[in-house]
Amino acid sequence: MVKLIRQILDLFYPLVRKIFDKTTYYYAACGTGNLVLSWILFFVFFQFVFQKKIFYVEFIDYSLSAYSLSSFVCFVISFSVGFLLMKYVVFTDSALKGRIQLFRYGVSGLTTWIAHWILLKSFIVLFAFYPSIANIVSSCIVVVISYLLQKRFTFK
Repeated sequence: MVKLIRQILDLFYPLVRKIFDKTTYYYAACGTGNLVLSWILFFVFFQFVFQKKIFYVEFIDYSLSAYSLSSFVCFVISFSVGFLLMKYVVFTDSALKGRIQLFRYGVSGLTTWIAHWILLKSFIVLFAFYPSIANIVSSCIVVVISYLLQKRFTFK
């Protein structure tokens, strides 16, 4: 599967090779694919699975919105897909052990998800954005943070 993904990506690399080195291109392509997947999943979870409802969790006396639950479920899925893509397609030259990479990816992933969730909630509560639009805007902002964390920390 990794070989197939790289072959597909390599077909389009000549179009951008003057702009990006191959690692940055792979990162951008894999990250964009994973990001679009998370947008689609967020929409599906928010609209259809959680049906825009608020869920009350009695044992902790807390209410969870459909957008918060959707954001968390999408984080879990995109975290898994993203780690596999980053480890096996993008940053293949890393000398770090897999468990160290996973731990670091977890730290950077959790950091960026928290930033994303704060922005998401802010756009929805403070600026009355529709949740799916707020999700797209906040994730675009967080992409820059994610790239820097992964390049300089996770897969150093």
